[in-house]
Amino acid sequence: MNLKTIYASLRADLSLIEKEMELSLCTEEPILFQTSKQLLKAGGKRLRPVFVLLSGKFGDYHIDKIKEVAVALELIHTASLVHDDVIDDADLRRGEPTVKAKWNNQTAMYTGDYILAKALERITLIESQEAHITLSETIKEVTIGEIEQIRDQFNWDQNLRSYLRRIKRKTALLISVSCRLGALVSDVPKHQQKHLERFGYFAGMSFQITDDILDFVGTKAKLGKPSGGDLKQGNVTLPALLAMSDPYIKEKITATLKNKNTNEKELNEALHLIKSSGAIECSENMSNAYLHKAQLELSNLPACKARQSLEKIAEYIGKRKF
Repeated sequence: MNLKTIYASLRADLSLIEKEMELSLCTEEPILFQTSKQLLKAGGKRLRPVFVLLSGKFGDYHIDKIKEVAVALELIHTASLVHDDVIDDADLRRGEPTVKAKWNNQTAMYTGDYILAKALERITLIESQEAHITLSETIKEVTIGEIEQIRDQFNWDQNLRSYLRRIKRKTALLISVSCRLGALVSDVPKHQQKHLERFGYFAGMSFQITDDILDFVGTKAKLGKPSGGDLKQGNVTLPALLAMSDPYIKEKITATLKNKNTNEKELNEALHLIKSSGAIECSENMSNAYLHKAQLELSNLPACKARQSLEKIAEYIGKRKF
């Protein structure tokens, strides 16, 4: 079983979720219609809906119920990306112009707000107070994570704990909640819900660390955006954090990036220092450690096709190149 096989097995339900997202964002307001349409057209891995669906397979699976969770969580993720692009002043995402680049910052911010509102509208169709409380708590934590990232831009004196807390809020939490809510609305036994939730957390941490590694070693063609963007924007991710334990590298990087008009040659020199420091390999080891923990959580669940699919997705997270 590979990733394509997993997605193929879920094709009908994922197609339904895609259509429901389109219906949710349908509006007579022309600009919101255009911006929302562009975002949906850009697509993505749709990992969160996949985690929702597969977690639901451990219980009483009904697509008409579980689709509401999948749509809501993917819309929340999409809204956060639109806001991220404004904060990061990003012109490209997945190889396409961002909303802020094609329109402007104000349009992008209100588009993100609109998508978030539609996500909350969808989740009200789930008759579970626990699901509502979980989702509101998640949105709060994700927002705190975004604020922390803004606060820590160009802060070269961060520690590992603050980085891990930030990526938990930025990425891992939404993946963890995808597993939890998919299981919750499908009446999966509580102890299995906990294992799925923890699996999602560990897989999400690995996913973000891999993302941060790819920003240094990936290509623009594969990433859909220029490499080294995080460093240029002053976002201190794991490879940079580990490399800067060397005072010489830290001094070189901070001196280079103090100048907001850093040219491509200077940025490439900073990237080379990090890549040759061993920090990439150490980051990969940490990502793999989280994946191992994720697989251990799955070992506590019943052996079934859904568990095999989650195991394969975890493997993909650790090996992906984009």
